[in-house]
Amino acid sequence: QVQLVESGGGLVQAGGSLRLSCAASGRFFSSYSMGWFRQAPGKEREFVAAISWSGDNTYYADSVKGRFTISRDNAKNTVYLQMNSLKPEDTAVYYCAASDVVSGTKIGPLYDYWGQGTQVTVSS
Repeated sequence: QVQLVESGGGLVQAGGSLRLSCAASGRFFSSYSMGWFRQAPGKEREFVAAISWSGDNTYYADSVKGRFTISRDNAKNTVYLQMNSLKPEDTAVYYCAASDVVSGTKIGPLYDYWGQGTQVTVSS
């Protein structure tokens, strides 16, 4: 069992930056790939970024490529999402998730554990 708790969300102006953190409890954190997803009001949840268990492989949605960076610290059981050059369309609840597809995946249903989410609001 893995429990995930996100933090770092908030209100930021367009062009600003935020860093989200996701702390995992439970054993074998390094056995899981990790991902970030987001859901805006009235929209379906969408993939944002993913990282393999080792951190060697990362994947990004086209909409965030070049602006967001996913990373992980297995010693701290934590995954991060650095978000730069934020846009109003990045406004959403951001969720981290853990998958036993150790190479990483963009597919939501392949994630086994989910956090409760953290709100990110980007003002224009």
